[in-house]
Amino acid sequence: MKWRILAGLVLAGIAAAFALHARDRVFWGRYLALLGSPAFELSPEHYAPRERIAGREEPRPPAVTPEEESLERAALEAAADYAGAHGSRALIVSRGGHIVFERYWQGTGFDTVVDARELAATLTALAVGIAIGEGRIRSLDEPVASFLTEWRDDARGAITVRQLLNMSSGLAPSSETLLPWSDGVRERLGSDIAAVHLRRPLAGTPGETWAYKRSDPQLLALILERATGMRFAEYLSDRLWRRLGAADAEVWIDRPAGYAHATCCLLARQGDWIRLGQALADDGVYLAGELLPPGWVRRMREPAPGFAGFGMQVWLGASVSETDAGKNPMLGRAAEPFAADDAFFLAATGGHRLWVVPSLRIAILRTGGGAPARSDWDETRIPNLVIRAARDHVPEPAPGSGIDPAQFVPGH
Repeated sequence: MKWRILAGLVLAGIAAAFALHARDRVFWGRYLALLGSPAFELSPEHYAPRERIAGREEPRPPAVTPEEESLERAALEAAADYAGAHGSRALIVSRGGHIVFERYWQGTGFDTVVDARELAATLTALAVGIAIGEGRIRSLDEPVASFLTEWRDDARGAITVRQLLNMSSGLAPSSETLLPWSDGVRERLGSDIAAVHLRRPLAGTPGETWAYKRSDPQLLALILERATGMRFAEYLSDRLWRRLGAADAEVWIDRPAGYAHATCCLLARQGDWIRLGQALADDGVYLAGELLPPGWVRRMREPAPGFAGFGMQVWLGASVSETDAGKNPMLGRAAEPFAADDAFFLAATGGHRLWVVPSLRIAILRTGGGAPARSDWDETRIPNLVIRAARDHVPEPAPGSGIDPAQFVPGH
C-alpha cells in the first residue's frame, strides 16, 4: 500500500510539473525518450539540434610496426585480449605520432562515429589554454565575473577559471534523480541549460572543495564563448579540431543557436581521439604544429585542491587508488598503480578511456561499453601492459630496494 501511495504522489508531481512546463515541448520530448531508454540514457538520435565542429579530414596517422617504435608486440596483443574480453569496440595505440597497434570489435573501425560522452569535457581545458595563450582570458586566476556578468555582485563571481578547470569551484553538484523538475534532469534535457548552470549555488569553499560535476566545464564553455566572441563549436573547430586533421564532428546544443553540451554528446570518429591523445603526449604539438601553449599539458596534470586524482579536466593516477577511487563516479578499481608516474587519462561513462604517457610519447585509446562497472575490470591493466611493452621504459624501484634511479636515468 505504501508503494502505491508513493507511486501516486510521484505521478501527481510529474503531472503538476507537466502542467507547469507544458509549453516546453522540447524538454518533455527528451524526457519521455529518457524514461523509455535502456539504463535511462539518451541515444545519439535524440541529440538534436546539433552544431558542426568543422574538421579538415586528413589521412590517418602513419602506421608502423610495434617493433619500429620499440614496443613488444606480445604485450600489445595481451592488452587487446583483455580489451576484447571486456566489451571494447576499439583499442588503438600511438607512439611518436605513429599508430603502432589497432584492434576493433563489434563491426567498428577507425572511422566509426562514437558518442564521446565525458571525454568531451577535456576539450574545454584545451580551449581555455589556447584562449589564455591568445590573451582572450588573462590568466588562470581571473575571476569568472569578468565573463559571467550575472555573477558580478555575487560571491560566485570570485570563483576563478582555474577552479572551474580543477572542479574545485565549490559549486554544488547537481542532483541525480530522474524527477523532471530536478536540476540534474533540466541541465541534461532542458532548452536553456546555461540558465540552469548559472543558478547553481555554492556548497563549499572555492579552491578547497572538490566535487565532480557537470557545471564547471559547462560554465567554461560559456566563458569561452564570451571571451572569444565565437561559438563554442566554432572555436574548437578553428583552434583545435581542424589543426588535428580530424574529420567533422557534431556537438549537441540545447536549442537552435543555443548552448553546447560541453560534458557529453559530442559525436566524432573514434580514431580522431588518438590524434588528440598523441598531441597531449607531445606537450600539445601534433604533426609538427603547436596546438597548445608550451607547458600547458604539464599544468593540466597538476593535482586539484582537495583531490590528488584530478587535474584540469583530466584524471590522474591517484584517482585509481584504493582510497580515492570512490571520488571518481565512472571508474572501477585498479590492481596496481600506473607503471609510469606521469600517466594521466580521460574517462567517460560507457567505458571510453584515453590514457596518455608523456614520458614515453604514448597514447592509448579504448572505446567500448560498460566494462568499468564489471567487478573484474582493472583500470590500469591495459595502460600498464602497453607502458611495460616499451623497451625504454624504466621501471620504478620497489620500495626499500635501495636502487638509485640516477643509475638508469642521467640527470635524475
